[in-house]
Amino acid sequence: MTAEESPTARAYRGVAAADRQAQRRAKLLDATLDLWGDPARPRVTMTAVCQRAGLTERYFYESFTHLDDALFAVLEQIAVEIEHTTVEALHAAGGDPTDRVEASITAFVQILTEDPRKGRAAIVESAHVETTREPRALLLRRFAELSASEARRLYGARSWGEAEGVLVATMFVGGVAQLVTSWLDGSLSATPEEIVEAAARNFTLTAHPRTGQSDVRSGD
Repeated sequence: MTAEESPTARAYRGVAAADRQAQRRAKLLDATLDLWGDPARPRVTMTAVCQRAGLTERYFYESFTHLDDALFAVLEQIAVEIEHTTVEALHAAGGDPTDRVEASITAFVQILTEDPRKGRAAIVESAHVETTREPRALLLRRFAELSASEARRLYGARSWGEAEGVLVATMFVGGVAQLVTSWLDGSLSATPEEIVEAAARNFTLTAHPRTGQSDVRSGD
């Protein structure tokens, strides 16, 4: 019997084995996010994830070696969504650099506030789990490098050099992460729109060393 003819490769109710496995993995990731991003959740365990997904532990091990793998996968899934969505929003927006920065930051904040599970998992809870602290730090570093790169695209010769740009972008990303954290835990009384406005203003004023009047809306 060839691999293509094996029982594991056959379609079941019209769905190929690989597609069924992908569907189970997606269920497990959503269950992990659901538990990890819930402030009133029980402790996140493999058993709890399987129960939330409605799958047996056998299917957990089909996709992940241990719980940390699922947590890392959730972080990466959120990171990829943020990267793609914010860059797409930046490039699709018309107008001056300020308009484009605002569009990108709006996309970022919307991801983390419209589905608070993602904000809590990626920004808040990942900092409290020993095994995900380093991946979280790497995630924030990726966002800082992306921010610095896009600043060079936006402002060209007026932008910071590569090394300085990463330093400034790291402070920017850390500040936005803290804003989102404070909003999620209720200690910050602000709307998502106000967070976007504050973050966009900060980026516009700090992304390059020589801010011209044309880079900031009059009256802002």
